[in-house]
Amino acid sequence: MAAGGAQARGHRGRGLAVSGVESGTRAREALDSAITAIAAAGCETPRLDAELLIAHVLGVARERLLSDPDLAVSGPAVRALRDAVRRRAVQREPVAYITGTRHFRRLELAVDHRVLIPRPETELLVELAVAALPRGARVLDVGTGSGAVALALADERPDLTITGSDLSDDALAVARANAARLGLDRVQWLHADLLEGVPGVFDAILSNSPYVAESDRASLAPEILRHEPAGALFAGPDGLDVIRPLVAQAGARASVCLLAVEIGAGQAGAVAELMRAAGFAAVRAERDLAGIERVVVGSR
Repeated sequence: MAAGGAQARGHRGRGLAVSGVESGTRAREALDSAITAIAAAGCETPRLDAELLIAHVLGVARERLLSDPDLAVSGPAVRALRDAVRRRAVQREPVAYITGTRHFRRLELAVDHRVLIPRPETELLVELAVAALPRGARVLDVGTGSGAVALALADERPDLTITGSDLSDDALAVARANAARLGLDRVQWLHADLLEGVPGVFDAILSNSPYVAESDRASLAPEILRHEPAGALFAGPDGLDVIRPLVAQAGARASVCLLAVEIGAGQAGAVAELMRAAGFAAVRAERDLAGIERVVVGSR
């Protein structure tokens, strides 16, 4: 499981009619039409969404949409584009689920409705681990979801011994498939509920586990609330129902020298106190690019 922090404004666009394109329509004209439909639905990044969808349907790089004036949408691509824009504008389905991919660090991950879509802010977990972990460290990524954190670490730090765990068998299937496709088969995968019954000794534990409070449910974007797995998002009244036992379990493992968990806005103080109570020192909160305290790190 993995939790995301994205929230949204409003649920506009329900029942919106999506204008289509005809066979032979120039890609630039199709792009304008798609932008209009997606913007009218209330999506926050209509141009980016439209570019990604058209590039995906045509099987070209985004740059070619503007650099090739003769590029056209024709044949099966016409229906595929209409369907993609409808899914985005009317159903508010995330672009990553429509295209089936999401970029994370240096990797292109396959994603679908079985896993949460990796967020840019989660890259901070990887960045901190890459810089802090000693050579040969044994690392456990708890709530691995699509495998984003574990696989990015394996890609950037081949010296590490990495295991990814998740309570969801569906998520583990996605993670394993990503590992095989990316040639990162040395990552091990475990089905586990946090650290319960997890064998082996680990020097570091990283986690992007669920942290959205139930009270924040109504503020989530329709892309998240309608399409992403609830089990990877919500964690009780204060959003700490998963982080709380994880920190306690990590503290009980004497070998764990580094614990880093992704959190939601406003949770840093509470999570820092949990870490100190579990025996971790030098506890600090690291901010993401938006200035939000996003990862709490403890060491000992």
